[in-house]
Amino acid sequence: MKIKKFHHVAYRCINAKETVEWYGKYLNMDFILAIAEDEVPSTKDPDPYMHIFLDAGNGNILAFFELPSKPPMDRDRNTPTWTQHLAMEVGSMEEMMEAKARMEADGIEVLGPTDHTIFKSIYFRDPSGHRLELAVNTGTPAMMKQLDDVKWDMINEWDRTKKAPKHAAWMHDGKGFPAA
Repeated sequence: MKIKKFHHVAYRCINAKETVEWYGKYLNMDFILAIAEDEVPSTKDPDPYMHIFLDAGNGNILAFFELPSKPPMDRDRNTPTWTQHLAMEVGSMEEMMEAKARMEADGIEVLGPTDHTIFKSIYFRDPSGHRLELAVNTGTPAMMKQLDDVKWDMINEWDRTKKAPKHAAWMHDGKGFPAA
């Protein structure tokens, strides 16, 4: 078996309607489906929910659950807030910067752009507090080949030492991609 694609990725949200409107306004995602039940189909737990589905483009679906009978949303306190995020690719720096300007005009804090050498990105949070990233690819074929060539060395070194391998330090050290 080989995975064909993600059918959908689901998160919890505080308010389904607000989430639909926010993702439509700032990320141009169309609202495509709502499912509401009083019982969870897989577990049969009595638990009313609203399950919404948004079109993230190219067959990608982003979904959310509003769970009014559960305790308020929280996060894993042992995981830094920057770690868990959803990164979405856009086609150009212009598109990314237009999205940033729209959000900032409405008071949404946006970090970046951050230069990761092979892509540039901005970071922000949705109304439920989920960290999101918009990214524009900037890597060259040579950069991507070099990263591919060292990936197993890096993961094996990390597994042994739990210290950051330096095989791809050029991505963030400010010195740039090494000449061949």
